[in-house]
Amino acid sequence: MPRRLTLERLLSKLGIASRGQSAEWVRAGRVRVNNRLVRDPDTWVDWPADSVLVDGRSVEAVERRFFLFHKPCGYITTHSDERGRKTVFDLLPNDVFLHAVGRLDKATSGLLLVTNDSVLSSFLTEPTNKISRVYELSVWGLLEDGKISQAKAGVMDAGEHLKCDSVKVQRFSKRETHLEVALSQGKNREIRRLFKALGHEVTRLHRIQYGPFQLGSLALGEWQEISMAEAKRALGAGLQT
Repeated sequence: MPRRLTLERLLSKLGIASRGQSAEWVRAGRVRVNNRLVRDPDTWVDWPADSVLVDGRSVEAVERRFFLFHKPCGYITTHSDERGRKTVFDLLPNDVFLHAVGRLDKATSGLLLVTNDSVLSSFLTEPTNKISRVYELSVWGLLEDGKISQAKAGVMDAGEHLKCDSVKVQRFSKRETHLEVALSQGKNREIRRLFKALGHEVTRLHRIQYGPFQLGSLALGEWQEISMAEAKRALGAGLQT
C-alpha cells in the first residue's frame, strides 16, 4: 500500500469501508488523525506513521476475503437504499465490510463476486483486462441470425458501443429465444440495453460465470468463501496486489 494517501482512500484500502462510506464517516466527524478531528475526506495521511481513529478506535488492515454469491432476483447490490429495498448484504457475512465486484441489477440473478480487497475488485472490473462474464438469458421473440451478428458486431446506445463477445442460441420458439452470452466490457445494464436496441426485450437474465469463477451448484441465496491465494491463482499473473 502507498505510504501517503488520502484519508478516504486509506480506509478503503484497509478494507474497512467503501470510499463513499469512508467520506461520509469523515464528514460526520467520526475520524481523527493524530488525535485531531478532520472533516475533509481528501486529508493526506502518512500510513502507518500517522494515528487514525474511527469512533475512537485505531484502524488497522483487516483480513482480505473473497466470496462467490448466488444472488436472487429482488435484491440490490448496494449496502443501503432510500426506498428500503432488500440488499444482498442482508444475506452475506456481516463481520467484515464487503463490496460487490461490479453490479447485478435487481431483476438479475446469478453469480456475484464480493470482497473487501479493492485491488482485486479493480482488476476484475477494469475494462482493459477484458474479464469475461457469461450469462444465460431469455428474450422476447425469435432472434434471427442477422440480429445475432449485430449483437456480436455491436450497437450504439446512449453514445456507448455495446457488444457481445459470443452469442449461443440454446433453444427458441416464435415466442422467445434462450441464449448464452459472453461479454467483457461490463457497461451499465449492457445486455438489457443491447438487446432492447435490437428490438428484443430481455425477460430473464442470470450470470453463470465471471472470469474463472463459476456459479456451479451454489444454491440460490448461498455464498462460498474462496481464499485469496486461490482467487489469485485462478486469475493468474496479471493480478498484482
